[in-house]
Amino acid sequence: MSAHTKARVLAEALPYIRAFHGKTLVIRFGGHAMADPALREGFARDVALLQLVGMRPVVVHGGGWRVDELTARMGIPTERRNGVRVTDERTLTVIEMALSELNQELVGLINRHRAKAIGLDGQDGAFIRARPLAGADAGAMGFVGEVDAIDPSLITLMLSRQFIPVVMPIGVGRDGTAYHINSDHLAGQIARALTAEKLVLMTNIDGVHGRDGKLAYVLTASDAQALLRDDVVQGGMRPRLTAALDAVREGVRSVHIIDGGVPSALLLEVLTAEGVGTAVRSDDGPHFFEDSRAYLMG
Repeated sequence: MSAHTKARVLAEALPYIRAFHGKTLVIRFGGHAMADPALREGFARDVALLQLVGMRPVVVHGGGWRVDELTARMGIPTERRNGVRVTDERTLTVIEMALSELNQELVGLINRHRAKAIGLDGQDGAFIRARPLAGADAGAMGFVGEVDAIDPSLITLMLSRQFIPVVMPIGVGRDGTAYHINSDHLAGQIARALTAEKLVLMTNIDGVHGRDGKLAYVLTASDAQALLRDDVVQGGMRPRLTAALDAVREGVRSVHIIDGGVPSALLLEVLTAEGVGTAVRSDDGPHFFEDSRAYLMG
């Protein structure tokens, strides 16, 4: 890349840096990107950069691949119902072990870039209150939970002290019982509790595809609802788009569903007009930065 091209890229990022300075971004990190050491290192660098230019990132991470590795190594059988891991007491111990290890590694990688990250889980100050998973199979799912309530004060305190919270998806019940929570769901709930500017969901595919089969760069809440209603969006993307829709209807300015396998996907999505995925926003406008992408890519 020539010096001229580098300068142009940096200049293009300036209005985005200015617009999102002091804003809270909640980023769900997981999937193949988290399992790849190079992508993991790049993600940590990019999160540090966003903070160093004045944004307030909050990271929520998964780690199912690592749990699978550990349970297989320990000879613990894995059972899933509707894609969700059945979690008995022994499996929960392994999940906490795997997530804690990944959390510490991610914190260390971010800190290496002169940012200040701090690892948290929902049992710290009981800031993530959880309840057993609801539904027909709930009784058989063991220690799988869903968010009951979020107390944002701990994260707000960390952000005010220039820390980057890195949150593992463990919540705690009213009786002190720990529960494993889906990280996409948790990230959405934290984004709503913080009234975040953006929620970024890093996945293994490039975003939401519309009726024509092409990537939709921008969707309004009404667009997203129509795609869900007409079963255009299916499989693993359906719950993600539903979570995005819920978030923008409850105060989050925009939700971005991107492919974490693209190097520096986070920076490309936040700091450029083209982006690398789908931005979902409320029906209310104007939304200059999301609309500018629609204009430039239309």
